[in-house]
Amino acid sequence: MAGERDLTKLLSGMRPELNAGRYVYVTVEGEPPTDVAPVVTVREPEGLTLVVRQEEADAAGLAYEYVAGWITLRVHSALEAVGLTAAVSQALAQAGLSCNVVAGYHHDHLFVPYERAEEAVRLLEALAEAACWDQARD
Repeated sequence: MAGERDLTKLLSGMRPELNAGRYVYVTVEGEPPTDVAPVVTVREPEGLTLVVRQEEADAAGLAYEYVAGWITLRVHSALEAVGLTAAVSQALAQAGLSCNVVAGYHHDHLFVPYERAEEAVRLLEALAEAACWDQARD
């Protein structure tokens, strides 16, 4: 099934879902430790960035600075869709929330400050509702 490209449909159907747990960004040289199961990996010249559960990072002795909540946008967005990341980032930025976005094949994933993750979900739900009203007017 092809992903959605229409921005209004993407926003109105995004259904943000807060995943359980606390997630942290760490960097390692080489491969990930065998006792962690990253939800995201990015290979950079400086090392391998991992997003892992905080308790896994703690158990493996991995250093981190940022503790995040993980929000999944449940709409199936096309990788070539235009504007979803910008609209979501703008809504969160207006509330003073940092947002680290990772695009998966089917969904977009947001990592926001853990202590404000539920607030971020509410803001995204309001953005989706506004898009629904815009869609209904058209």
